[in-house]
Amino acid sequence: MANPAPPAPGVLRLTALLGAEPRGHGARWGLSVARVLSGVIFVVFGLAKFTAHGSELASFRGYGLPAPEAFVYGIGVLELVAGLMLVAGFATRLAALALAGDMIGAIIISGVMHGEGISLTLAPALLIATGLLVRYGPGRLSVDGRRNAGRRRSTITSDQPSEPEVEPSRGPSG
Repeated sequence: MANPAPPAPGVLRLTALLGAEPRGHGARWGLSVARVLSGVIFVVFGLAKFTAHGSELASFRGYGLPAPEAFVYGIGVLELVAGLMLVAGFATRLAALALAGDMIGAIIISGVMHGEGISLTLAPALLIATGLLVRYGPGRLSVDGRRNAGRRRSTITSDQPSEPEVEPSRGPSG
């Protein structure tokens, strides 16, 4: 059977980029702090889309978005669910990627186009944090880390050569 073709160079670079580990003990803890704090901020802002719905809806109407009510609920669900995922460190890269897209939208629509200060200050900081989480992963103390550690352990144990089975000797006659 022929070996499959190797991945394209761009795929290799992307895989290497996303699989990179931060260097040093402090960097992994720093990622954890960034992950949890960002997650809490997203949860608070996501909840506000429901608890202060009228105010949020007025803002979204002012942005000129089509179906502003759907946007408020959709962004609220995204920020709430993905924010909780960040806090737990579950599917961190996926959650961070979705929230990075949310922050790009916030920076452009409410920040640049409408001059809202929070979208020109906090949103860029959250974009940087989510970008680091996409790049380096969840850091320490995360569901992802526990799952990956379990996989590494099972790979290590399955890669260990097993003891050869020795048949009991039947004596000289065989």
